[in-house]
Amino acid sequence: MQKNDLLSLHCDGLGADMEGVCRHEGMAVFVPGLLPGEEGQVRITKVQKKFAFGRLMELIGSPSPDRTEGNCPSWPRCGGCSCRHMRYEATLAAKQKQVEDCFRRIGHLDVPVLPCIGMENPDGYRNKTSLSIGGTAEEPVLGFYAPRSHRVIPAEHCPNAMDPSGDICTAFLSWMKAHAIEPYSEETHTGLVRHLVIRINRRREAMVTVVINGKTLPHAESLAEALAPVGMQSLVVNENRERTNVILGRSFKTLYGPGVLEDELCGLRFSLSPASFYQVNPVQTEKLYQTALDFAELTENDLLCDVYCGAGTITLMMARHCRKAIGIEVVPQAIDNARENALRNQIPNADFHVGAAEDVLPRLVADGLRPDVIVVDPPRKGLDPAVIDAMAKAGPRRIVYVSCNVATQARDAALLDAAGYRCVKAQPVDMFCRTSGVENVLLLSKLENAEHIDIKVDMSELDVTKAESDEGATYEEIKAYVKQHSGLNVSALYIAQVKRKHGIIERECYNKPKKDNGKTPVCPPEKEAAIEAALRYFGLIK
Repeated sequence: MQKNDLLSLHCDGLGADMEGVCRHEGMAVFVPGLLPGEEGQVRITKVQKKFAFGRLMELIGSPSPDRTEGNCPSWPRCGGCSCRHMRYEATLAAKQKQVEDCFRRIGHLDVPVLPCIGMENPDGYRNKTSLSIGGTAEEPVLGFYAPRSHRVIPAEHCPNAMDPSGDICTAFLSWMKAHAIEPYSEETHTGLVRHLVIRINRRREAMVTVVINGKTLPHAESLAEALAPVGMQSLVVNENRERTNVILGRSFKTLYGPGVLEDELCGLRFSLSPASFYQVNPVQTEKLYQTALDFAELTENDLLCDVYCGAGTITLMMARHCRKAIGIEVVPQAIDNARENALRNQIPNADFHVGAAEDVLPRLVADGLRPDVIVVDPPRKGLDPAVIDAMAKAGPRRIVYVSCNVATQARDAALLDAAGYRCVKAQPVDMFCRTSGVENVLLLSKLENAEHIDIKVDMSELDVTKAESDEGATYEEIKAYVKQHSGLNVSALYIAQVKRKHGIIERECYNKPKKDNGKTPVCPPEKEAAIEAALRYFGLIK
């Protein structure tokens, strides 16, 4: 098989990104847009040692009964909705299977997985949309980067976004044109406006954050005048002058309005800052949190600990059902919001701690914290080993693990299983309709006959590794896999660091700085997780 070959391929299943998985002469070929049971003419776009990528040119024969029309002018160019061509019911079944496969393949666990909870109307659900800005000062563009490129695909009227996101985008583009505001270029690190982040509440009020490559936003008063009539309640500018794909920088300045957004969830009122974590789908969030509450089975005498609590949504909802609730969150603004939310909702039995979970939870446990139930809702990279160790030492009777990345959740579940916690059941919830993403709630219960043993948790304890052999993947293949499946660029140094972490011996020079007094860059967590996924795929780790 070579690049540009035109092949007739049959789709046998779906991959992690809902792409079709085909086989040609024993090699896996990933083909976005092809559904199980379909055959298509496929143009090979890239060939690696153990797999290849292809582009669907046309279907051969009858389409799958699960195929439907993608009702969006930006699809599939924007790369956002990886299953907009599928019947919604088929995506729910595929997500349930995805959860089952992750626990079995990554965690080596047999976990009962319930049918995925879907939406009655799976469009217009996102309360937060982060759009990249491209084009020119004369013709600016708002949208999303095309896969594996710096090209912005126009998507200012994304069908996933809540109203009035589209109207805000239209007004913002008109303002940029009127004042010849230069869009930011990732390739040259020039231009001013990088991103537009729109957060909307259930009253259809919006908080708009403009991310800029500079200190000040010119014509800010004119922008506020343009956005206020279409639902904008707060206008915030965020400074991000780093060469990074991270959207928000650290510095925020409110230009108009209160600088926060009020919203209602699970019968509680919340105040959100631009940096606060808040689930993007309010309808499904209430189903997700109700599931977490049901799994927790709290009593009025229980002590609850909510790790990675964000603005306190889960903490405060569950505080109404227990003696006391403790929340931990690393973002100071989110903790400020959480404390304000506790006062606003007259919930006196909630206490919040600011700091990294891997620092705060072990300290609290060492000081005698023994919660009856622990809830965790970590970022995509999953739980830090120090958090897992502290949870095992605390010995709650139940752990409720909420995750947007089932792969890392399955990895962590295996570690918790080794520490004496049985995986009881999992409930997927479709928070990210039309995409491959799925949120999952996992219930773990402490084994009654298990005695706690102090353990030092290390990720390599889960993945029994083998030394790299001639059958292993090359660095270029690993880089290509990571780019295809996560959109991230990783260096040979980062790959070497992750391999060394998992016991795969590397040449010493990969981990040393070029200069005697130089510092070696450390692989960021999101890139580490992406590299680990590639290593698992190639069989270098389990």
